[in-house]
Amino acid sequence: MNAMLTRDELALALGRAGEGDRRAFKIVYEATSAKLLGVCLRILADRQLAEDVLQDTYLAVWKKASTFDATRASPITWLVTIARNRSIDRLRSGAPMRRSIPVEDAHDLADAAPLASDVIETTDEVGRLNTCLETLEDKVRTAIRTAFMEGVTYDALASRENVPPGTMKSWIRRGLLRLRSCLET
Repeated sequence: MNAMLTRDELALALGRAGEGDRRAFKIVYEATSAKLLGVCLRILADRQLAEDVLQDTYLAVWKKASTFDATRASPITWLVTIARNRSIDRLRSGAPMRRSIPVEDAHDLADAAPLASDVIETTDEVGRLNTCLETLEDKVRTAIRTAFMEGVTYDALASRENVPPGTMKSWIRRGLLRLRSCLET
């Protein structure tokens, strides 16, 4: 099983797991368990305890998968939030840990991942940008994506499209103005 799934594939597998599909749940587990174990380890700093919390996390996922809403968060954000909350709950419960870490060192255990709210906001912004990009002509949309996402120069783009560099610059400038207008609405 390939552990690399797209967001949509993972969301679909979560949805099927919510309907009781054990194979789909296995797909979710295989695709996400390494990342979620990393989240638990970062918070708990004890592998055995992190593995216990990971098991609790997947029990919760199995029970709550039917509540996952792909329009509110990405599947990995939803899963990481559950793992993070379970890990923090375990810390707060005072459950015995094999090695104790002084509170002064807690900043070293902080999760470096972005907050779920930031990820959701970024995802919404990317969605809006893609929606606005779709309103542009194909040649303009392609030129903007190529220039800004691949770093291709205006001259190289003009050469590819067999148009003068000034024309390419105009396409991109007008396209960016339309994008800005679309994003501001």
